[in-house]
Amino acid sequence: MKSSTSMVVAAGVLALAACNKKSPAENRAGQIQANAENQAENVTAAGENQAANIMNAAENKASAVKNESKNEAAEIKNEGANEAAAVKNSASTTADAKKK
Repeated sequence: MKSSTSMVVAAGVLALAACNKKSPAENRAGQIQANAENQAENVTAAGENQAANIMNAAENKASAVKNESKNEAAEIKNEGANEAAAVKNSASTTADAKKK
């Protein structure tokens, strides 16, 4: 019984060994395919990174333009308020002068 079990195990090991043998050409072909897949993944990742950088730069530029326009609008609004206050003061001063 022990020898027949050993024979079955040995036969299984030999069968596995025979299945795993590849020719040098098959090994080389596998390496070429793996390298091509790695290169394709690297190119894809690089493209995605570049696209992300472009998007971030565009968002930053858009934010800068938006902030600049808000600042300009606030400046115009303040100038208008200052001019209105000057007109009110002028009218008030004129009215006070007429009363005297």
